[in-house]
Amino acid sequence: MDFSAYKGLIFDMDGTLIDSMPAHVYAWKQTCELFEIPFDEDWFYSLGGLPTLKTAQAINRRYAQNFDIHRLADTKGEFFAALPNRGEVIPETFQLLQRLRTEKKIAVGTGSRHKYAAPLLEETAILPLLDALVTADDVDNHKPHPDTFLQAAERLGLAPRDCVVFEDTELGKRAALAAGMDCMMIVEGALGELYHAGGRVDSVSGLPEIVG
Repeated sequence: MDFSAYKGLIFDMDGTLIDSMPAHVYAWKQTCELFEIPFDEDWFYSLGGLPTLKTAQAINRRYAQNFDIHRLADTKGEFFAALPNRGEVIPETFQLLQRLRTEKKIAVGTGSRHKYAAPLLEETAILPLLDALVTADDVDNHKPHPDTFLQAAERLGLAPRDCVVFEDTELGKRAALAAGMDCMMIVEGALGELYHAGGRVDSVSGLPEIVG
């Protein structure tokens, strides 16, 4: 595929560059067991892209509870950090990053906090390849708001229209399009459809090139 129309690539982390969603969901399972909260695996997967604190807020709303969201989030984070294997790189997107890093500026825009994202990116040898990293600690409004990706473009020194986002969740796609960026969806570890900020959708199958 031809990415010549773009000057910057912005990757989501969990589920896009690193297969870490199972570890995140397992950490939430442990947290739910500790706090005696019903655990719905599919629901937690559907919240992919939300910062941990926002997920804790969603738990309170769903179950009409008043848990201390900071305690919930910190507990989940501790369980996640203690896991021996928090995820391996997703080959297709990682190889794409490696192939284009000398030609494009590269950023990660994630809903994870810096203290969890940076070690995971370091463990998977991704962090040294980045020109910018934006985490949940760097913005006030998280996905589906565009702030994460707008901040990433700003740190890369690029206009939004010059960037393409790689995402695996609906929340992330909405954030990218709201930022005025094209968005390539990652489906089961492979490149899926390309959603243009202007509304057009291209399929990877048979697509000779990507245009902005």
